[in-house]
Amino acid sequence: MNSYSQLSELCHQGFEARHQAREEALKHARLLTRHSAQAIRAIHRNETENANSELRECQTLLEAIKANLQSFPDLYFSGYTQDAIKEYAEARLTISLIQDQPIPMPEEMGVEISTYLRGMAETPGELRRRCLDILRKGYVDEVERLMAHMDEIYALLVTMDYPDAITFGLRHSTDQLRGIIERTRADLTISFREHQLQLALQNFEKKLPPTNN
Repeated sequence: MNSYSQLSELCHQGFEARHQAREEALKHARLLTRHSAQAIRAIHRNETENANSELRECQTLLEAIKANLQSFPDLYFSGYTQDAIKEYAEARLTISLIQDQPIPMPEEMGVEISTYLRGMAETPGELRRRCLDILRKGYVDEVERLMAHMDEIYALLVTMDYPDAITFGLRHSTDQLRGIIERTRADLTISFREHQLQLALQNFEKKLPPTNN
């Protein structure tokens, strides 16, 4: 019976350690998702310093998750953990593109490639939101720059023709991305034509002879 007692104690210790690690990871994952969302919200409000501060908090949380789950790789690669990290990847990429900075690479962020690309697949949705916010105030070249990034992202992702077991649903996200880009391009085209029409009217008015009162 002594062997059974030892086995019982060993099993309890193992499960308790996994349970504690999982609970801690869940807490960090929730915080990571929250701070990622707050970072994106801040950049849309042009609160650059706040957005970057939120990203630094995200990086700290990511490192905490890695350290906590170092002995439990199956928990690290579980759905809830990688989904939270995906949100961070989306926030980091979105903010870099809006600020016209070089995009961070997966190894620089410490994020798995499949998770990184799933975050990238959601970035154009935020870029579309940025484009629409800009277009409401009038057409500017900044929209063209963001639209070019959306095209580049789609061109990259569409080449990732691998099974879902490897990419974890990337193909579905890429399919949805095409519709987002097409709608944004249509909005951009309409806004550009309106902009050109306004310029034409302004030039025409300048050529009119002055009216006599």
